Amino acid sequence: MSSDGNKKQFWKRNAAKVPGSIQHVYGAQHPPFDPLLHANLIKAGNKPPPVTPNKPKKATTFQEFESITSDAWDVGDDDDELLAMAAQNLNIEVVMETANKVIENHSKQQERQRLDDTSELEQREEDTQEEVAEEEEEEVEDDEVEDEDEEEEEDEENRSGEGYVTSPEMSFASQSSPYTDSRLVKSHSEAPIGSPKDAAGEHAALHRQRSLPHRPPVIPLVARMADQNTSGTPAMTEREASRLDKFKQLLAGPNTDLEELRKLSWSGIPRQVRPITWKLLSGYLPANAERRESVLQRKRQEYFGFIQQYYDSRNDEHHQDTYRQIHIDIPRTNPLIPLFQQASVQEIFERILFIWAIRHPASGYVQGINDLVTPFFVVYVFEYIEEEVENFDVSSLQEEALRNIEADSFWCMSKLLDGIQDNYTFAQPGIQRKVKALEELVSRIDETVHRHMQQYEVEYLQFAFRWMNNLLMRELPLRCTIRLWDTYQAEPEGFSHFHLYVCAAFLVRWRKEILEEKDFQGLMILLQNLPTMHWGNEEVSVLLAEAYRLKFAFADAPNHYKR
Repeated sequence: MSSDGNKKQFWKRNAAKVPGSIQHVYGAQHPPFDPLLHANLIKAGNKPPPVTPNKPKKATTFQEFESITSDAWDVGDDDDELLAMAAQNLNIEVVMETANKVIENHSKQQERQRLDDTSELEQREEDTQEEVAEEEEEEVEDDEVEDEDEEEEEDEENRSGEGYVTSPEMSFASQSSPYTDSRLVKSHSEAPIGSPKDAAGEHAALHRQRSLPHRPPVIPLVARMADQNTSGTPAMTEREASRLDKFKQLLAGPNTDLEELRKLSWSGIPRQVRPITWKLLSGYLPANAERRESVLQRKRQEYFGFIQQYYDSRNDEHHQDTYRQIHIDIPRTNPLIPLFQQASVQEIFERILFIWAIRHPASGYVQGINDLVTPFFVVYVFEYIEEEVENFDVSSLQEEALRNIEADSFWCMSKLLDGIQDNYTFAQPGIQRKVKALEELVSRIDETVHRHMQQYEVEYLQFAFRWMNNLLMRELPLRCTIRLWDTYQAEPEGFSHFHLYVCAAFLVRWRKEILEEKDFQGLMILLQNLPTMHWGNEEVSVLLAEAYRLKFAFADAPNHYKR
């Protein structure tokens, strides 16, 4: 009996203190709770329940304790049940007061919004009336000028004795009112019906629409291919024209001097000769001009032979996971550029990546490789078009041209990955080594930045892994990536070795912004969202120059940056 009494005494606890009882947690999803704003609510919620001297409300048995704390283990409770249980402890007066404040604030916001909308509408009507009045004055002046011109023409005709015949097109145009648009109104029932203000507003909008040229869909600045240091497509400068001539002379020879071509390409390659230059520098095409066409035909046929041989196996059991991951990643590739959201382009990327993964089983497909196709694809599309590529519809190209672009992109991407494949094998040892080397290099070239990162426990692997895995493609606009790859193609081991110094220069470039951040979260947000959307050729050239300086100082003396 005494043992039973001890068991009961053991479980005698105040229900407000036992673990598992519902307590307010700041930041919980249902409901969000701020202890600073709801101090009264805390006090009310922490008050012990009213007790009577005869029947104290306490847990006296294990069964009662289990029923009180069952929510701590029962994961099947719905959110509504949790809310109902939590609401039992809420002070009804505080709840009603809070609800009334919310309703009052909401009503005030709606009233302010309504007043703002009304004033904006009135301002628009005034602007529209002013525009209509100005246009009517201009039309009256034009009519007067036309009348004077007609009188002069009649006088000339009378003097010459020749008649004047009005063509049907001109007579139709003269009968059309200034309110008509490009559509023909068959009857009065089809004409727009509305108040004079509506008609005036439509007329003003139509006038503005006619005065503006047709604009394609707006492309975000980060997704534009043109260098933002220039406005539009200006005339080529004398220096650019001279460089283009040097490229053409070098490429026109029977045997291209690849070493000279690399020197010339280091500072950037003109768009007109970039496709052939990339193919030569990547090793896809031979230096001998006579052999190039036959090599192209053979390699393209070989690629489409792989398609026939392997692509149908994408749904097989041992390949379907690879294909599924590729199929998921392709729509995420440069989502801001309409070119890459076209179904035909995504199918091309799927074939390229799947064939590469099948032919390289040591690594297979790894997320991030999908980004490496895009610069090659864009550059080789430029081989067949003159306009900008962001909104270009690839279905307008001939099928042979599309097949050539696909095959060339596959082989050049393969050449690139051959030099950095250890970045994508199991455990990605290449990236691990490069991130460690980046940390050692930064500790030598800017110890202040390095110590600042250490102080707030920022590991280089947390942000630089993506820099190595995607070759900075997620950090730079695509136009900057293409310019960067001009130099990578020209630099010996550009993608595998020189990229390390570019990353170091890129990190130190944001020194001021890094040192201004005083916590881990701020540093990580900055390093994962660096403001490069306005960058163009000038900024990339400065970055490459600094990277070359670092390489010149440290590449041949690795002990300089090893502790």
